[in-house]
Amino acid sequence: MNRRPRQRGRPADAENEDRRADLLDEAERQFAEQGYAATSVRSIAEAAGVTPAMVHYYFGSKRELLTAVLDRVLQPLMEKMAALKAAPEPALDPVIEALASTMAAHPALPRLVTREALLPGGELADHFAEHYAPRLGGLLPGLIARGQSEGRLSDRHDPRHLALFLIGLSMFPFIARPLAEPVLGLDYDKDGGAGLAREIVAIFQRAIQP
Repeated sequence: MNRRPRQRGRPADAENEDRRADLLDEAERQFAEQGYAATSVRSIAEAAGVTPAMVHYYFGSKRELLTAVLDRVLQPLMEKMAALKAAPEPALDPVIEALASTMAAHPALPRLVTREALLPGGELADHFAEHYAPRLGGLLPGLIARGQSEGRLSDRHDPRHLALFLIGLSMFPFIARPLAEPVLGLDYDKDGGAGLAREIVAIFQRAIQP
């Protein structure tokens, strides 16, 4: 992991933000690769260059660290979804772009969500279903149906199906990375996933054009 360099004379608040961000980055990676139960606070702390006590100082507990990893990425998405829902003419394009670009910026997150929220026995399955899902995917069918009724989106498909396909199209390419690179010859690191995100947006936009 490439940690942020510490600069002499930096304000304490900035140093704290750097350390917190390093811990979130490392926790996101390890929870996704190894699973919550198999990942220790010590391994996260050591990889981030701090002591385990610092994890408890910033986050309180291992489970709160996991929740903070999701909050950091999903809270901005939820805010964007709420703003789009309240718009006079909500458009789906910004949702598609936000989902795809978020997954590209945090490629480990889809695996983490699959492990700990979608599969049986996941550490955050109940919490995710209660706090995140209704404000993310739960809003999509309504946004799509509204666009269809106003003639801005194709009405050939069930809004619920389109919502599910959009979520899957945004997440699965990053879940499948361990096979997609050697089998399909993709290079996820070439442009940081941005190229893949652009393809996801283009494909789905064509599918929903009226």
